[in-house]
Amino acid sequence: MSILKEFREFAVKGNVVDMAVGIIIGGAFTTIVKSMVDDVLMPPLSIVGGKATSTISQLYIDLSGTEHANLTEATAAGAPVIKYGLFLQNIVSFMIVAFAVFLLVKLINTLKRHEEAKAAPTPATPEDVALLREIRDLLKK
Repeated sequence: MSILKEFREFAVKGNVVDMAVGIIIGGAFTTIVKSMVDDVLMPPLSIVGGKATSTISQLYIDLSGTEHANLTEATAAGAPVIKYGLFLQNIVSFMIVAFAVFLLVKLINTLKRHEEAKAAPTPATPEDVALLREIRDLLKK
C-alpha cells in the first residue's frame, strides 16, 4: 500500500504535471518543425544535391548496381541503399529543434537571473564604512 501512496504523491507533484505539459507541447513543436523541414526547407535543398526530387529525403545511393527510378522503387525492390538525403533531413530537423530549445533555456535562465537579482537583498554596509560616511557628512556640515 505504501508504494501506491508514494506513486500518488509523485504523480500529483507540480513538476510531473509540468513535465507532461512539456512533452505534449514538445510533440506539437516537433510536428511543426518536421513540416517546416520537409515541406519548406528540403525541396530547394534537394536541387543542391544534384537531383531534382520533391524533397532531399529522396536522395540516395544505390549499392545494388541496378538502376531504380527513385528511392521508393529501390526500397521496394529490396536494393541496398544509403539514404543520405533522409539523414541530412534529420540533421536539419535536429538542429532546428536544438536551437529552439537553446533559445528557450537561455530565456528561462535570463528570467531566473533577473528574478534573483530583484530578490537579492542589498548587502548591509560594514560598520566602519557607515561610521566613515557619518564623519564625512558631519565634516560637510
